[in-house]
Parts: sequence; structure tokens; C-alpha cells
Amino acid sequence: MAKEKTVYVCSDCGGISPKWLGKCPSCNAWNTLIESVPENTAPTKNRFASLAKTAEVVTLGDIDAVDMARTPTGHEELDRVLGGGIVEGGVVLIGGDPGIGKSTLLLQALDSLQRSGQATLYVTGEESGAQVALRSRRLGLDHSQVKVLAEIQLKNPGHTGGHAARHCRHRLDSNRLFRPAHLRARLGRAGA
Repeated sequence: MAKEKTVYVCSDCGGISPKWLGKCPSCNAWNTLIESVPENTAPTKNRFASLAKTAEVVTLGDIDAVDMARTPTGHEELDRVLGGGIVEGGVVLIGGDPGIGKSTLLLQALDSLQRSGQATLYVTGEESGAQVALRSRRLGLDHSQVKVLAEIQLKNPGHTGGHAARHCRHRLDSNRLFRPAHLRARLGRAGA
């Protein structure tokens, strides 16, 4: 996270200095500069602002909503939580403490989707392909045809997987590990 920019404001005259000085450069008063954060008067830029319409308050009952087609995962409880299955083009974030079975559940769901004829791709930034294969065998998913890609750089999952990546249901494991190649921040941290 970038350090907040600070300025020094004179408590006598309100003059501003970019660094602390013993004497105010505006009124020459001694020991009156106080550190503060400048107010940001510029509007916040949002890269999606040009794509979004200005929202208006509407009554919930007046909203025309159409249910989306869903593909069942083959796991009754997961499908129930997802409202009947996975929506094409949708994103589902599965969260929870380490070790509770997020990766196991989603590997099983991908295997079921693959066995029903859906193209699948398991992208992991935390495990090797061998670790994923061992887990699938422990789960009894022998001879699974789920494609696996172990990668941590954001630019690579779409490129490395090539044609297959564009036509699969993606499953990213441990998305806190994925980062653009040009960022040097430690993995798993804000900004990474």
C-alpha cells in the first residue's frame, strides 16, 4: 500500500509546506507547522464509470429479473447453494478457513461437470499438478479428464492454457496467490 502523502499546515496563518520546517515560510512564525493529510478534492476515478449508467432507486417488485440457465454440478448441496447450478459466465467465490474442503469440493464438482461432457480447467496457484492428481485419486476420481494448470502469474492462465482455457469452466484455487507478472509485491497481500 502506498504511503499517504502528508503536508504541514501552519496553525497561525494556514500556510502549507510539503515538509516540516521550524519556521512557517508564509508568516515566519516558529514551531507552528502541524502534519496533516491534504483533502482530495479531485473526483475519484473509476475505470468502469463510462460503462455504467447512473443508478436510480427502484422498488424491488418493479425490477424485471429473468432467471439464468444453470448447469448442475452433480453435487446436490452445492447446486442448492448455487441456486440450481453454475451460471455460464458467472463467478462464484468459495471462501473459508484452510483445510475445510474448498479445493476438494470444487475438484469433485469439476470432475462431475467433465464426466457430463462439460470442458473443465482446474487452475491452481498453491498446488502442483501432481498434488491435484493425488487428491483426485484419494477421492476415487480415477481417470478424471479434468485439465490442470499450476500457475501463479495472472497473464499466464489464459495464455498457457491456450485454446482449452477459452472454452472451459475455470476454477481458480487460492486466488490470493495470483498476481500480474509486473507486480513485485509479496503474494497474498493487498496490491499483489
